Amino acid sequence: MADIFDVIADATRRDILQILLDRYESDSTRSHGGTSVSEIVTALGLSQPTVSKHLKVLREAGLVAVREEGQHRYYRLESSPLETIEDWLIPFLSVDFDVSGALGLDPALNDQARQMADAIGHAVADTTHRVTSAVQAVSKKLGK
Repeated sequence: MADIFDVIADATRRDILQILLDRYESDSTRSHGGTSVSEIVTALGLSQPTVSKHLKVLREAGLVAVREEGQHRYYRLESSPLETIEDWLIPFLSVDFDVSGALGLDPALNDQARQMADAIGHAVADTTHRVTSAVQAVSKKLGK
């Protein structure tokens, strides 16, 4: 299996993940049956073989799940592998870098901006973790 960072390094694969996330978020019932390959092809404006190649890489990395219905394939996002990236990023989000001297900023303004950015970063990381955990819990209950 490819390293998760290598998998998401590709812009097309990130675009596919974004499409799957957007489709999941727009499904108000959260009974998301998946997004067809043709929907992804249309959204990206790429060829079907190109999209299928990228979906295979995402599937092998565990970032998407596929449901087959006859000749059609429906993909949905699997967020649990993204926790590896989240775990790697969190320490960087909480580090207090001192850039005021290097950029010639007013230290008081820099402290305020740093505090605000730190609070926002922690809130986003916490919210992301809670949402991911909730989605996993619901998925397990639904048997997915």
